[in-house]
Amino acid sequence: RDVERSRGLGDVYKRQNQLPAKAQTFLNTYFKDHKVALAKQETELFYKSYDVVFTNGEKVEFDKAGEWTEVKCQQSEVPAQIIPEAIRTYVKTNYPDVKILQIERDKKEYEVKLSNRWEIKFDSKMRVIDIDD
Repeated sequence: RDVERSRGLGDVYKRQNQLPAKAQTFLNTYFKDHKVALAKQETELFYKSYDVVFTNGEKVEFDKAGEWTEVKCQQSEVPAQIIPEAIRTYVKTNYPDVKILQIERDKKEYEVKLSNRWEIKFDSKMRVIDIDD
């Protein structure tokens, strides 16, 4: 049964095949072995996004165009292919034994959360701009 709910602004629950095409391709490419527990569209006044939560608790968020904005993989690690090479190299060089468990991006910056609980922010030119432990 298709579960869909809508009351103007707020959340609308979707099937995976109702997500934007780019989001579907992303999920089929990097998370094809994950089972979707929940897919929902969040609508605010000037913003629309999609959240996909897997049965293992991991999560991907997409913007209205279907571009990923956050990938959270607490049970495994973020797929290396979606992490910009400069960030992968920096983390591997400086923290060789850690995994990237989460990555977020917006127009200006990227932020990664590592398995050693550190958070590192990069600007759009992939320069480190902040480190929190």
